Amino acid sequence: MSTITVDLATKKYDVKIDNTLHTRIGQEISAVWSTRKIVLLTDNNVGPLYLEDTSRQLRDKGFDVLELVVPAGEQSKSLSVAGDLIGKMASAGFTRGDGLIALGGGVIGDLGGVVASLYMRGIAFIQIATSLTAQVDSSVGGKTAVNLGDTKNIAGSFYQPDLDLVDVTYLDTLTDRDLVEGYAEVVKTSALSDQNFFEFTGQIKSISDIREHAQELSQRAIAYKARVVMADEKEAGERQFLNFGHTFGHAIELLAHGELRHGEAVAIGMVAISSRFEQNGIMPKGMTDELLSRLEAVGLPTQSEFIGTTHFFDRLINDKKNHGGVLNLVALESIGNPVIVKKKIADMPAFMEN
Repeated sequence: MSTITVDLATKKYDVKIDNTLHTRIGQEISAVWSTRKIVLLTDNNVGPLYLEDTSRQLRDKGFDVLELVVPAGEQSKSLSVAGDLIGKMASAGFTRGDGLIALGGGVIGDLGGVVASLYMRGIAFIQIATSLTAQVDSSVGGKTAVNLGDTKNIAGSFYQPDLDLVDVTYLDTLTDRDLVEGYAEVVKTSALSDQNFFEFTGQIKSISDIREHAQELSQRAIAYKARVVMADEKEAGERQFLNFGHTFGHAIELLAHGELRHGEAVAIGMVAISSRFEQNGIMPKGMTDELLSRLEAVGLPTQSEFIGTTHFFDRLINDKKNHGGVLNLVALESIGNPVIVKKKIADMPAFMEN
């Protein structure tokens, strides 16, 4: 088993990575938490696969488990759903000494983190990440949020878990599309991290390669993200680098109205921003092609009709990285050397036309 420790000023926790963790959930959680009431939050995709066994393991260790299931998909990341969950917890008599476990992908992790942070001003929180997106990215680092209408991740908090369990055997039940969208975040992280990791993603030529090397991909991606989070927990500096491709990607994802997965939109966003920065001499020639080869090898989309439209620019205005009309965009001077490039939103149409 590989353990990566996230050691912050006010919190220290482990991210455990192993392909047998799903058989030891009760053991791992009882080593971190005393017996208490637990909300086990999942969605109606993951629930039929893993909820019963996970609940049994927790009850066998003496935990009092309340199972809460929400509809799968981005629509569950809302204040109304969060409020409904909080109401059910209050009715069940949950106190500040109890906890919440998010069993699922990025949506459940985000929703669970928001609910845990709000209930009685904060209760204990653990993530069991079942998607590649959650395992390599969203479950690590404490960023939790819900959407408001068409504005993504607008209401949330930095709320670190007490433990993060990453078991790649959960990926066996993902469709190829749901697996591959998470790989976009791996490619992003490899480009930000170093040449060695980037060369490793260059060796991934198929979906079966992702499945075969999932544990190593997760370990490398999590190790990089943990280093960044420990250096900049609240995204005041270098943690902003993790947004590479996300400013454009979030806009595209929202305009697609559910037709694109998050990672698919990020893949498009990375290519779009990289090609513009190459044309402007900020990124070296050929880097966009390097990204394209990795993304297209596994079938990720890399283009969108939404880029450069009026609606696209409208979405940029609501982006969290909009600071008084200026966007902090991420570019790569070279592999492993990301930089922030400030662009006025008013100048974005001209920038996109280049």
